Amino acid sequence: MADISPPALGIHGASLLPSVRVDSYNAEIKDEEGFVGDRASRGAFYEILEKWRKPLRKYGADPFGDEDTDEISKKTLDDLLVNGDHEAAGVIQSAVEEFAQTLARVVKRFLKLKAWDKTERIVVGGGFRQGRVGELAIGRADVLLKAELGRFDLVPIRHHPDEAALIGAAHLAPAWIFKAHDSILAVDIGGTNIRAGVVEPNVKKAADLSKARVWKSKLWRHADDRPGREAAIEQLVAMLTDLARRARKEGHALAPFVGIACPGAIEEDGDIAKGAQNLPGNWESSRFNLPQRICEALPRIDDHETVVLMHNDAVVQGLSEIPAMQDVSRWGVLTIGTGLGNARFTNRGSDKE
Repeated sequence: MADISPPALGIHGASLLPSVRVDSYNAEIKDEEGFVGDRASRGAFYEILEKWRKPLRKYGADPFGDEDTDEISKKTLDDLLVNGDHEAAGVIQSAVEEFAQTLARVVKRFLKLKAWDKTERIVVGGGFRQGRVGELAIGRADVLLKAELGRFDLVPIRHHPDEAALIGAAHLAPAWIFKAHDSILAVDIGGTNIRAGVVEPNVKKAADLSKARVWKSKLWRHADDRPGREAAIEQLVAMLTDLARRARKEGHALAPFVGIACPGAIEEDGDIAKGAQNLPGNWESSRFNLPQRICEALPRIDDHETVVLMHNDAVVQGLSEIPAMQDVSRWGVLTIGTGLGNARFTNRGSDKE
C-alpha cells in the first residue's frame, strides 16, 4: 500500500528550515565584565540615559524632572528628541551616541564567532527598534561599523517589531501547507508579553511570503499579572482558540498549524533547554513541553489535529526578513529587548551555503 501520510512538518529548533540554514542562535558571549549581549539591551540603554541625567540632576536642571528613567516611554523620548528643549534633546542624543558605540562593539564581538564569520548584514529587531530613538541608535552604529569594516549593513527590521515574529512563523511551515489554507496561527512569547495572531501568508500574491501580514492579533502583558506557568498556558490557549474561532467566522481557511517563537535553546522534542528564565514559571522543566501542551489543548482545526512547531524567538523574528535578504548569502538578526536575542543564517541554495 502506498504511503499516504503527509509530508513532515519539521522538528523544533531545526537548523535546516525551508529557506535558510540556521548557523547559530542564542549565542552567549561572556568576558571578564559579564555577558556581552547585556550591554546592548533595552535596560542597558536606560542605564546610559540615567548616567547622562545625573550631572544635570545634581544642579537641579534635569529636563525630565522627577520621573524615574525606567518609566520614560519610547514615545516620550521620541517627542522630546524632536520637540523638547535643548537640554532634553542633548541628554537623549548623548545616550543614543553612547549606546550606538556599545552596540557597534557588541556586533563586532558577534562577528568574531566562527558561526558568524563573513556575515554581510545584520537586521536589528525587538522592542527597542520601535521608535525614532532606536532607529537613530541603529543608524549611528551602522555608520561606525561601515567606517571600520567597509561593506557591511546594520539595518532596522522592516516589519513592526510587534508583528515580525508572527510573520516569521509562516516561514517555519512547509510550502505545501499553504496549498489548501490561507492563514496560520502564530505565537510570540516574550519576557513581558505574549502575543498571538492569525497570519495571512498571501502566497498567491507572493510565493516568497513577502506579502505576508498579520490579520488579527491579541496581546497579553503577563508581566503585569505575574501568573504561574499553568495560568499562562491557559491564557495562551484561550487566545489561540478565540483567534481560530474568529478566523473561521470570517471565512478563513485556517491551517491546522501553529508556529511559536519562544526564548531560549529549543530542543528537537520541543523542550526548552535554557534561556526561559524571564517567562512565568518554570518552562525549562523536563516534565513540561509547550508544543505538546498546545496540541493537547487546542481544538481540531479543519478536521485535523493541530501541529505545533517551535523555534527560538530571535530566529523566528529573523525569518520575517528572508524575502529582503536575497541579495546576500550570510546574514543575522539581533533583537534588542529584555536581553539581546541573536541568530545567524545562510540562505539555502546560495553558492556560499
